[in-house]
Amino acid sequence: MPVTQRTIALGSGESVSVLGQGTWGFAEDDRKRADEIDALRHGLDRGLQVVDTAEMYASGRAEELVGEALGDRRDEVFLVSKVLPHHATRRGTVAACEDSLRRLGTDHIDLYLLHWPGSVALAETLEAFDDLRSDGKIRHWGVSNFDPSDFAELGALPGGGSVATNQVLYNLSRRGIEYDLLPACRSQDVPVMAYSPIEQGRLLGDPALGEVAARHDVGPAQVALAWVLRADGVLPIPRASSRAHVDDNVAALDLRLTDEDLAVLDRAFPPPRGPQPLEIL
Repeated sequence: MPVTQRTIALGSGESVSVLGQGTWGFAEDDRKRADEIDALRHGLDRGLQVVDTAEMYASGRAEELVGEALGDRRDEVFLVSKVLPHHATRRGTVAACEDSLRRLGTDHIDLYLLHWPGSVALAETLEAFDDLRSDGKIRHWGVSNFDPSDFAELGALPGGGSVATNQVLYNLSRRGIEYDLLPACRSQDVPVMAYSPIEQGRLLGDPALGEVAARHDVGPAQVALAWVLRADGVLPIPRASSRAHVDDNVAALDLRLTDEDLAVLDRAFPPPRGPQPLEIL
């Protein structure tokens, strides 16, 4: 099967696949473990090189599952993980990263994110990221769940301009970032990494999605994902727990929504007309 060659440039300048693989919810049921590992490996076969995880997911077990799935294919992967805010002191970030490296079975993380803003001063977390990068334990750093004011605060800090991405919730039913955050990220050439791009499946029964899907003879999930993929500077990271689900996600890369399709979806899911609080799942 062909692999995707579509790429997106991170804030660091490195290009990666425009469609990634999420692991939120993985490793919570041992009966699904083999299928989850197989899906991740199949995603690599289909060219989905970005694999996103976090120390929080299943209390570290998701990282262990990812490490097992990658095995001797580590060099094919752009690996993303995250540090929890209450670990994000200078020493705590380093310790958390080392724990993640152990669970992942690797000597470096390609992109290490602060999972959301917390009580630790951002400047201290950035110092830790610099330490980790100097030691070769991470290659790039970024943030997650940063709203426009958080992102502006980050940009004003020494070294804050080196941020590689801001990972946030974005899908048809969560469009608030289009008003201010997405333009702010684009103005700094920082892509948004979109988690839950089909709202964990809750979008799939919507009649508008069904109408567009029927017009293209595809499933509603592919329409929802293609809608996210149509946006400049956005890298969605849907979860897929089977080979078939991976293939459906990859097929969304070839789905081109028409102006009529987009109008139907805009009527059902109107774009924001003003600033909205950043939504989080």
